[in-house]
Amino acid sequence: MTPHEMEAGLEAMERAAREAVRYRRGVASAETNPVATYRQMLEVFDAPLPEQPGEPDAIIADLIARATPGVRAATAPRFFGWVIGNSHPTGVAADWLVSAWGQNVGNLTSAPAAAAMETVAANWLLEVLDLPREASVGYVTGATVANFVCLAAARSEVLRRASWDVEADGLIGAPPVRVLIGADAHATVFSGLKYLGLGARRVVTVETDALGRMLPSAFERALAAGEGPVIAIAQAGQINTGASDPFDQIAPLAKAAGAWLHVDGAFGLWGRAAPTRADQLIGVDQADSWATDGHKWLQTPYDCGFAIVRDAEAHRRAMAITASYLPPAQGADREPSAYVPELSRRARGVGTWAMLRQFGRAGIAELVERDCRIARDMAAALAAEPGVELVCEVVLNQFMVRFGDDDAATLATVERIQADAVAFIGAATWRDRWVMRVSVSSAATTEKDGEITVAAVIAAWRAVRD
Repeated sequence: MTPHEMEAGLEAMERAAREAVRYRRGVASAETNPVATYRQMLEVFDAPLPEQPGEPDAIIADLIARATPGVRAATAPRFFGWVIGNSHPTGVAADWLVSAWGQNVGNLTSAPAAAAMETVAANWLLEVLDLPREASVGYVTGATVANFVCLAAARSEVLRRASWDVEADGLIGAPPVRVLIGADAHATVFSGLKYLGLGARRVVTVETDALGRMLPSAFERALAAGEGPVIAIAQAGQINTGASDPFDQIAPLAKAAGAWLHVDGAFGLWGRAAPTRADQLIGVDQADSWATDGHKWLQTPYDCGFAIVRDAEAHRRAMAITASYLPPAQGADREPSAYVPELSRRARGVGTWAMLRQFGRAGIAELVERDCRIARDMAAALAAEPGVELVCEVVLNQFMVRFGDDDAATLATVERIQADAVAFIGAATWRDRWVMRVSVSSAATTEKDGEITVAAVIAAWRAVRD
């Protein structure tokens, strides 16, 4: 790269930074603009492969102009479509530095500062979630891969107890592993089972209650119905209801049966940080592993999740990568690549460290409490409107409503809300009925945003009804 090329690239970086700041300053109004469809965006970007190099600043300017109409305002204060965070500006700024520094956190030698931040942030994370301090933490892309990593550690350990080395000998001829899972588990857990050769269809499904929580009596029967290695999968925060499994009852049962208990806690695990929500998660610390996201309630930029495993040795056994050209681990120090399936990856711990600094223990607690309070108030206000049904009680930050007790009316109302573009909310199915599902998980959302959204939803429902 010539000095001219370097300077041109730096000018493009400056343009990108200016435009990013401008976008975030106006994101609340961007939320009210209809978003172009994928097909429309494909037409905008589709072109032959360039034959010659381009000018960096012109490329970035063109990228911004083309992409902006199709950028969903997911960081806006009235985005309730999925459980995703705000990509807080502090985390974004840290993430910019990660990209500029070009650090690969494969080992301690390649990225000393980033590796140190990961170690410190992992300790902070265990403290704020009040999980066993001896647990290991792997920084992954999100809860999907976090579930995969934790279940890999689970598979390794339950088979080791059965005198089988799955890392060396694979699954052919191994003792069969029984997997117990709640009937309302999230799809990402089944992905992990598929990746690990445990089979998404071979699970033993455990009956759940009206909020999607595993029934302890059904769990106990499932444990007693077979023998051999067992992995049990529970959840903190059911994706539709927000409810968590009764860990204080199922964890002792799992331990007594010699089962590995894993918790899919993508967003619900953060309830541990909130004083009025922590009682829903009593006993969750008795599990063997936990998966959660940073880009949900911690508000980090995307590509940030955590695989947390009580037995650090089982974690390393399942994930560690060795090669002669890689620097050896330095004594008892934490080797970053020993806890994730990637050798090359961005420094996810930098944004995590920055956001834990940004919020602190008190700030995380306040954020979770506020979002849950807004969800409760929105649900109550909508339920007061004739023809709107609150599907179940609000226990965390998620709630569901139906309109006119009719699938068609519910879907039409959701479509009208999205077209009006005052807020973004989506539809889902629950107990074989279509619902409008609302997820409140952004640091940008205020009580006023909740009130504005409720008014928009009621207006959309009345337009459909009338």
